Amino acid sequence: MEPVPGSLLVASPTLSDPHFARTIVLLLDAGHDGALGVVLNRPSEVAVGEVLSSWEDVVSGPGVLFRGGPVETDSALAVAVVHADGSEEDEPVGWRRVFEGVGLVDLDAPVELLASALSSLRIFAGYAGWSAGQLEDEIAEGAWYVVPAESADVFRPDPSGLWAQVLRRQGGQLAMLATMPAEPGHN
Repeated sequence: MEPVPGSLLVASPTLSDPHFARTIVLLLDAGHDGALGVVLNRPSEVAVGEVLSSWEDVVSGPGVLFRGGPVETDSALAVAVVHADGSEEDEPVGWRRVFEGVGLVDLDAPVELLASALSSLRIFAGYAGWSAGQLEDEIAEGAWYVVPAESADVFRPDPSGLWAQVLRRQGGQLAMLATMPAEPGHN
């Protein structure tokens, strides 16, 4: 599968970079100029209310910021699902579709304009980014597996088992990797 917006990057068990070991990255943008995504399974201990108090009552549990990646960690990106009954013509102002009903939220937009249109929201501090050709090179080297995303992946209340869950649902050889210990030498 090609890395496109709405796909997941699943870190290979051998990817040892501490920023990405055993992570799941949702690609939000990908093209000839590079790629950008957020790490889905790294919640922080910082409550959303401590940083973005106006969005505190809108976020889905857990109510913490997620570490979206090592780039611009002092900035925030929000990913949300709009209510299923909305058509593309009725998409809320301040929300841009990425895949299915999942999209990016402009955190500078008034909360009152968006809150009633959103069924789930998660906020990420920082993001993961790749320059032109870098992600494709890392995929070719075996650092990442590209798989389809499901909207439930983004908003899982306990994301600690997401890496293994996504691998298992792929079947075959990828499913077997889900049981590989983090440090095989200690097995």
